[in-house]
Amino acid sequence: MLPPVISERQPLSVGAPPAQKALGAVFGVLFASAGAAFTLLPYVVDGWLQRAFGADESCPAASEVSGIPPELLPPSVRECIADGSWFAGAGGVGAWRLIGLLGIPFMLLGLYLAAGSLRTAAWLEGTRVTVRTALRSRTVDLATATVTPGATTYRRTAGETTVQAPALTAQDPGSGRRVTVALHGGGLAQLPGPQLRALADALDGNADPDARSMAVQLRTMAEHPLGLTNR
Repeated sequence: MLPPVISERQPLSVGAPPAQKALGAVFGVLFASAGAAFTLLPYVVDGWLQRAFGADESCPAASEVSGIPPELLPPSVRECIADGSWFAGAGGVGAWRLIGLLGIPFMLLGLYLAAGSLRTAAWLEGTRVTVRTALRSRTVDLATATVTPGATTYRRTAGETTVQAPALTAQDPGSGRRVTVALHGGGLAQLPGPQLRALADALDGNADPDARSMAVQLRTMAEHPLGLTNR
């Protein structure tokens, strides 16, 4: 007889611990703020330069010459139009503002890092496992999915040691949707025994022999925690 599957949501201890998530979110926000400042600063400098050096009576405002054919304008005004001074004064995009566009990718990257730190999570609800990343969430039913063992590779912050941690990959046979559940949590520690057993219970109803074999391995890991492989 198969063990009962708990239907309520069970969080899985994947990703960084809360303190590291908060630190990652703060770093992402600061990175995004720096990118935003780099983007906005050239607009401020450009406006200041226009006010400081653009007070030239020979270059009227755009509203003053609107609708007048260029050949009827005085030579000095035509020179303003030719060298771009008139368009800059009319709100056009100058060279300084174009430089500011380089800050947009850094701003977006910072927002992505902050969202990834706060949103990354995984949970089990009945036999359905959900993995949420910075931008999307995916759910696969472990009772019908094609399940294979895998590994995720990490590099420790101190030194050049490469660490391989076990993972579970499940793919929905109909839609092809795939999720990878890391079998370790913050600090590369193995998931707690109750969470491993819950994943094993969700796999028990799967008719695929590989899925049932994976369930046996999960229970073995829960009883006898495995160490991570260093290379």
